[in-house]
Amino acid sequence: MTMHLARGLTTSNTRKRKRKITQAKMAKWTEELRVRNKQFKRQGLKDQLMTINEYIDYIHGEYKPKDKPSVSSTPWHYSPPYVRETEHIPSLSTKDSFEPATKKEPMQYTGERKLVGIATLHKSNMVPVFADDDDKTGSKQATEIAQMRRN
Repeated sequence: MTMHLARGLTTSNTRKRKRKITQAKMAKWTEELRVRNKQFKRQGLKDQLMTINEYIDYIHGEYKPKDKPSVSSTPWHYSPPYVRETEHIPSLSTKDSFEPATKKEPMQYTGERKLVGIATLHKSNMVPVFADDDDKTGSKQATEIAQMRRN
């Protein structure tokens, strides 16, 4: 059998119990209050300091905190952001300065050998085809590349 109330039943015991304050409990609470107040003084929380009667009520869950003094209620007003007051100072520009977004010069072949075209050797391996002294059109090198692909 359990010690709980049966479903739907309530108790009629609503009286508050009296506190038994012994000398030992009072000495213990006094020491705890002293340590607590000392800690709050160190932290600068002077509004948290209590008397012994307030502390006993606090322990038993009956403490009502004091009303805090209200902060002066001045209406809110807009203050613009701080802007430094300096004149415009232009950036330093020299002849060797970095010039962003300039157009890149197109690349051109400047070698001695004549480039005839580009051949595909294997899959996407692109190989340049040049014209030599003995082969002015570059057909000899192009046929060699074509034969290598098929072998």
